[in-house]
Amino acid sequence: MRNPINLLPRLFQYLPRKSQFFSQRNWALFLLTVGLTLGWGVEIKAETPDTAPPQLKELLSQIDAAANQRNIEGVMQFYSADFQNSDGLTRAAMEQALEQLWERYPQLNYRTQLQSWERQGDDIVAETVTYIMGTQPQDGTMVKLEATMRSRQRYENQQVVSSEILAEQTLITSGANPPSVKINLPERVRIGQQFNFDAIVEEPLGDNLLLGTAMEEPIQASRYTQPTNFELELLSAGGLFKVGKAPLREEDRWISAVLIRGDGITRITRRLQVVDPASASTKAPE
Repeated sequence: MRNPINLLPRLFQYLPRKSQFFSQRNWALFLLTVGLTLGWGVEIKAETPDTAPPQLKELLSQIDAAANQRNIEGVMQFYSADFQNSDGLTRAAMEQALEQLWERYPQLNYRTQLQSWERQGDDIVAETVTYIMGTQPQDGTMVKLEATMRSRQRYENQQVVSSEILAEQTLITSGANPPSVKINLPERVRIGQQFNFDAIVEEPLGDNLLLGTAMEEPIQASRYTQPTNFELELLSAGGLFKVGKAPLREEDRWISAVLIRGDGITRITRRLQVVDPASASTKAPE
């Protein structure tokens, strides 16, 4: 049987040099989601993707193509100067974050699927799911990013003017054999409601040590480009099992887990919607 103490040096070689969790998990989820919507929290009668106008399908293809070519001007031409999203990001902040993301992950691939749409006057309302994948060598190992986001945005006069993120997940792994992690987290909770957050390593640990931490962050535009400091703990069980409490106001949260084993690291983030049932701005259920 291996001495667990002897495994510590292998564990720590996978740690970030400054124990910071960079928000590329959030950039990848928000940027270049190209659903189109008339407004946040608006319940609409949606049509199926096969009935969508050719102009909408072409728009989605053009934005994906520009993103896959790292053409920042090609992407930003589809966004209004007054663009903003439900997290408070402006057009300028989005462009800056996108450039930083591509510098860190120069080989990302974007693929957008149309889920539903509706025309209202000269505007188009649509919901999409965007998939983002890429790899990047870092500190002698390969870092892999996989992100998925469901979103709605408003499109006027051939430009996106507003955006709402409905659901998101980013998975970042590195090392030879990063832990496979199952996440249990509700998609939505009420203000002040308690919730469970479990991040369970699916493989048997055997003699391996497991380090980890859970993080809860308010979703704010400033946090898209700021790293998050964290402290790891030695875990006695095969994962993280936490109980959280939603804030007393409508303010979505990023809920994250970092799990480190001797042969790899897994970092995963999901969005938790926090809603007030008494508020008129509460999003209609998906």
